[in-house]
Amino acid sequence: MEEQKVDMFILSNSKFFESHMVPQIRERLLAMDDSKWALIQTLQFKDPTTSIIVSLLAGGLGIDRFIIGDTGMGVGKLLTCGGLGIWTIVDWFMIMDATRQKNMLKLSQYL
Repeated sequence: MEEQKVDMFILSNSKFFESHMVPQIRERLLAMDDSKWALIQTLQFKDPTTSIIVSLLAGGLGIDRFIIGDTGMGVGKLLTCGGLGIWTIVDWFMIMDATRQKNMLKLSQYL
């Protein structure tokens, strides 16, 4: 894999991943077979900023968890009104990291 392509991918997508994972992602992309590159470029990642905004506005309904693909947690928050508000407040601090972890899992499936 060309380093220039990988560096451009990392530069344009680094906000979707935890900062300590970026060097590992770069190494794995460089070692990856060229035939997977087109597929990697088409992946759609969830934006952590959007997740926190949705969490602040409608986190008590579990919408933030539905957006990142945590359907079970979304249903739990919906049925308990965000854990009587406690779960909602905790998610205000955790949802961005949860979004980045989901993005990493998605990318790992293809690397």
